[in-house]
Amino acid sequence: MIDVKIVEREPKNLHFDHANPRLAEFGITPKTSEDEILTLLWQAWDVAELVQSIAASGFFRHEPLMVVRENNQDVVVEGNRRLAAVKLLLNHELAEKNNWNLPKISKAVVESLNKLPVIVITRKVMWRFLGFKHVNGPAKWSSFAKATYIAEVHRDYKVPLADIAEQIGDRHKTVQRLYRGLMVLDQAEQMKVFNREDRYNSKLAFSHLYTGLDYDGIAAFLKIKEKDDETDRPIPASHKKQLGEVLNWMYGSKKQNQPPVIQSQNPHLRYLDAALKSTEAVAALRDGKDILAAYELSRAPEVVFEESLLRAKRELQRAQASLTGGYAGSEDLLRIAGTVVELAEDVYASMERKRPGAKRKRLTEEG
Repeated sequence: MIDVKIVEREPKNLHFDHANPRLAEFGITPKTSEDEILTLLWQAWDVAELVQSIAASGFFRHEPLMVVRENNQDVVVEGNRRLAAVKLLLNHELAEKNNWNLPKISKAVVESLNKLPVIVITRKVMWRFLGFKHVNGPAKWSSFAKATYIAEVHRDYKVPLADIAEQIGDRHKTVQRLYRGLMVLDQAEQMKVFNREDRYNSKLAFSHLYTGLDYDGIAAFLKIKEKDDETDRPIPASHKKQLGEVLNWMYGSKKQNQPPVIQSQNPHLRYLDAALKSTEAVAALRDGKDILAAYELSRAPEVVFEESLLRAKRELQRAQASLTGGYAGSEDLLRIAGTVVELAEDVYASMERKRPGAKRKRLTEEG
């Protein structure tokens, strides 16, 4: 049983947690200023809603902030959004600079915010509570924040991934997937083949990576180790180049003004998986072709041919159904129809030549 005691601290002496897993995906570093973090919290974490609530009802004192003592400072490890709301209500300077609308608050509310209830704790004790609340609890983190949290607990406190999974109420395999995804990202940065700050889009689509690593084509291309290895170096040094390529295709590069080829997880991640199984498709990606073009190169010719033929049939049936009201005698459209007939006859003749036996009456689905 842990003995906890609620004490009070002035908001000006409480500091944001630069190691917060949710902040990690936004590129926060130890050098990031408090004002920069405040701005991020306002823009990305709905602090405006909390500001309104606290302005109207005051700070809910039965839910203290959780604080650790580090470098002679009180760092808030749980409650950064609430701390941001209080700091803004007590000091409007940053809000006015950014044209944020803040409500007026009564003198009584101001006085109630001058000191906030906190519980001083250690990170080693805190990790269990954070995991329960934010990984699968009522205030869920993003997948990247979860992975950061899992990796920190595993590294800093030597807690096995299976035990972390049990504590946070998640499946062991899910925890392994998140952990392996982050280790791949960290390894790529250590190898200097990727920089997450150089990604093309502002948000890091982490699910592209940890999901894609389970696909056969992507896994084989990277020669990645199994999840059960739980290693912090999942990619062999021999596949350093391939690692950089996959992350570049997933996330692009701001410096090179290069958008990612993966624009959406479905279907583009599946397309990338298929492309990486084909030497020709990989060459196309390396030449800068888009994901759809590379995917088409990876497909079996007989599948492409059959799908194209069926698609052409459906489109012609559509045109036939709308012929009465849709065709008004245009010669240009008639010429297009004539070209379609010639193409169809050419395709049919080529197909017939490839069939064994003598030429017979034209075959159709009716007979």
